[in-house]
Amino acid sequence: MRQLLAPLVVALACHASPPAFAQGGPFPSKAVHLLVGAPPGGSNDVIARAIAQKMGDTLGQQVVVENKPGAGSMLAAGIVAKSPADGYTLFMTNSSISFAPSMYDKLPFDPLKDFSSGGEVGRMPLVVIINKSLPASSLQELVALARSRPRSVNFGSGGSGSPQHLAGELLKSLTGVQMSHVPYKGTGPAMTDLIGGQIQMLIEPLASALPQIRADRVRALAVTGAQRSASLPDIPTSREAGFAGLEVTAWYGLLAAAGTPPDVMAKINTALNRALADPATKTNLQLQGIDVTPGAPQVFTSLIATEIARWKPVIQNAGIKAD
Repeated sequence: MRQLLAPLVVALACHASPPAFAQGGPFPSKAVHLLVGAPPGGSNDVIARAIAQKMGDTLGQQVVVENKPGAGSMLAAGIVAKSPADGYTLFMTNSSISFAPSMYDKLPFDPLKDFSSGGEVGRMPLVVIINKSLPASSLQELVALARSRPRSVNFGSGGSGSPQHLAGELLKSLTGVQMSHVPYKGTGPAMTDLIGGQIQMLIEPLASALPQIRADRVRALAVTGAQRSASLPDIPTSREAGFAGLEVTAWYGLLAAAGTPPDVMAKINTALNRALADPATKTNLQLQGIDVTPGAPQVFTSLIATEIARWKPVIQNAGIKAD
């Protein structure tokens, strides 16, 4: 843990800035920087680049996307938390920020106290997929199989503490079945082993699972959203499958440093919601499996608080710590 957080602490010290003084003109009078806590190509990066130009059109200034990977996206979060509270440095956050308080022994920021909300961007359901050789055609049958053969079903994830890992632990806690978790360095290797039969199950974000489902390389049993996916209309939701507690979505939103003036955050929220209302942007995100969910900043803040409380017992009961 000390080795993991050391780069984060150093980076925050290097980026620390004194409180911002009043700007020379109304916000924004210069480019806005949108930090992404992952390398290019991931869902956070794709979403950030999809909305940046349209947000810039509304704001009248360029929105520049910067990739700051490290510490499970907590590096970028920490930089934004310690940045001047002026709205010029934003963070494209996702569900992982609600896991962090329970997985890290120490965080250099508080997800609720150290940020101002710019609003929610969108949500993406996960989908329960299994190796095709497994004798189960529904989530009920999978659970029955796992219960009859303890530890015969191994589920993979893109890493300890990832949404896929937590979704699997949630299924275990809901059903009492004994399944073993196999962490991978990324979802690509996990998917390869699922297809090859080295693991039996993944609860994977819809966007990355769809190509394998459509190619008939894996079997989809349930989606974890509140509604069926337009991309998989024949696959039931986890609630329809009899597991209402397995409703899980990956979600995304914008944050700025706490103390950013309300009028500045209102402008950011307006620019975000206009970007999400743009037909081309909306279609682009939907093709990535993301349903846009524009709304008021306080709604997104409430979502983060609810998710922190929801996942805390799951993480503690499973003894999950960040890698």
